[in-house]
Amino acid sequence: MIKNHSFLIFLSLLLISCDAINVKETDCQCEEIQVTKEESIKCEAFPEEEEEISQYGLLKKTEWQAVDSIIDRDHLSLAWPAWLQSCNALVKKQVWTEVCKASRLLMNPSDSEIKQFFYHHFFLYQALQNSGKEEGLITGYYQPLLKGSRKKTGKHQVPLYAPPSDLVIVDLSEIYPDLKYKRLRGRLEGNKLIPYLTREEISENAYPLKGQELLWVNDPVEAFFLEIQGSGVIAFEDGSRTQVGYADQNGHPYRSMGRELIHKGELSRHKVSMQSIKAWAKKNKAKLQKFMNANPSVVFFRELPPGLPGPIGALGVPITAERSVAVDRRFIPLGAPIVLSTTQPYSDKPLEQLMVAQDTGGAIGGGVRVDYYWGQGDYAGKKAGSMKQQGKVWVLLPKTFIFPDSK
Repeated sequence: MIKNHSFLIFLSLLLISCDAINVKETDCQCEEIQVTKEESIKCEAFPEEEEEISQYGLLKKTEWQAVDSIIDRDHLSLAWPAWLQSCNALVKKQVWTEVCKASRLLMNPSDSEIKQFFYHHFFLYQALQNSGKEEGLITGYYQPLLKGSRKKTGKHQVPLYAPPSDLVIVDLSEIYPDLKYKRLRGRLEGNKLIPYLTREEISENAYPLKGQELLWVNDPVEAFFLEIQGSGVIAFEDGSRTQVGYADQNGHPYRSMGRELIHKGELSRHKVSMQSIKAWAKKNKAKLQKFMNANPSVVFFRELPPGLPGPIGALGVPITAERSVAVDRRFIPLGAPIVLSTTQPYSDKPLEQLMVAQDTGGAIGGGVRVDYYWGQGDYAGKKAGSMKQQGKVWVLLPKTFIFPDSK
C-alpha cells in the first residue's frame, strides 16, 4: 500500500475528491460495520447534517443517580473483561493510565466492587444529540460465518480483497490537526491522483484487482454483508477456520442497497431488513450485481491472528459479544465504558447494561448513535438484523479526563 503525505498529493486529492472531506456518509450498514454499518439492518439510520461540534462536545456531566437502577440490576462482572481489554489499549494514554492500572489490581471483582470502582474513579456524562435530544438510534451488528477457500474453485467464485497495492491514503490530520480521523483515498494515474475504483469498476469483467484476492467465498450476498459487518469467520472445507477483519476501504461513501431497493420499488420500506434483502437476492440473481453496485464503497480485509476471542474493533482490541459497541469517536472516546438504555429487538423488554465503546462504523454518526455487537453466527445475525431501537447513552470518563477544548 502506498502512503504519501506530501502537500502535493494532499492538494491533488482536495482538487479531485474534496467532497470526501465534507460529505457525511448517509449510509445505514444495512446490507457494517463498524457493524455497524437496517431497515436493511439500518436503512433509516441516515445521520442528519450537523454543524461542527468540538470533540466530545455533546457530553453533559450528570449524577450517578441517573443510572443507579441500571447498574444495580446489571451483572457488571460480565462487562469487566471487555473493560480490561480496553485498558490494554488505553493504559498508555495519560488520562487513562491511573484507572487502568487500578483496574488490574482487582482480581475477580464482584458486581458491588465493580460498581464502587467506577463510582470512585469516574464521572458520569449523558450523551446528547446535536439537537439536545437524549435519545438516538441503537442498531446491531455481528460476525457472520461464510464458507470459503484460499483458492478460486467451482464453488468459491466471490473474492474478498486485501488492500490493493496501488491504494493511496492521505491522513489529513497530519497536515491539519482539525481534520482528525479524516482520510482521503485514491490511486495514481501517471502523475495525477484520482479517486479509487468503485464497486462497479472493481466487479467488471476486466478484473482490475486480479492478484489482490485474500480469500474466496461462495455467496456474493454474504460477502456484501461481510463488508457491512466489518469482520467475519471463513470456514474451509477441511474443517479449519480463519477470521478476517477490516483492513481498509476504497474511499467512496457507503450507499445503502436497501434504500436503493426501496427507491426502485423492489421492496417496501416497512419490510426491509437484512433477512428480506437476502431473500430478495435469491429470487433476483440477474439484478443482484446492479443493486450491489449502488453502493460504490468496497471494504478490503486482512486475516486476523489465530486464537483471538473476537474480532478486532477500531480500538485495536478484541470486542466482546453483548458488551462491546461501536460509537462515533468524535463524541465518545474509544475505550470508554458506557451505560446503554434501550430495548431488545422487536420488543419492549428493556436492554439496559454496562457496555464498552470499542469500535466505529461508517454509518455510526452522532452523539447518541450506538451499534451493539451481538457476537458470531446465525442467532447473532438475526438479532443484529432486526435491531433498530431508540435508546439513551451515558459515558463514564476518568475524573482526570481532559476535554480537548479545555487544554
